[in-house]
Amino acid sequence: MDEPDRIPAADLPPRAVRRVGDWAVGNRDGEYFAVSRRCRHQLADLSEGSIGPDGCLVCPWHQARYDVRTGRMVEGPRGFLGYHGRTPGYTQLVRAYSQVLRLRVRRALRRGDDVVLE
Repeated sequence: MDEPDRIPAADLPPRAVRRVGDWAVGNRDGEYFAVSRRCRHQLADLSEGSIGPDGCLVCPWHQARYDVRTGRMVEGPRGFLGYHGRTPGYTQLVRAYSQVLRLRVRRALRRGDDVVLE
């Protein structure tokens, strides 16, 4: 059996998000999560994102927000390509197809000095 993906817990302080292979791994104030790294909007690297005040993972490009427990987009993007702002209709379209194409979710647990992905 392969060794599970892991990251030292010291490298994942509260409210941080890091890359572990193909996963964006984060620490929601002591609750660890792992989701697939690519935003469903324009494939931004979610490991470069942030954790919003509501605990959602926020895309670094257009601020789409994801529930890290389900992988579901809870708020659509605010822009596209280089534009950042309101996009009525387009945002709803992206959010609708992202309900079918959710982020993959993987369990992340603290084991000793590491956070391990199962």
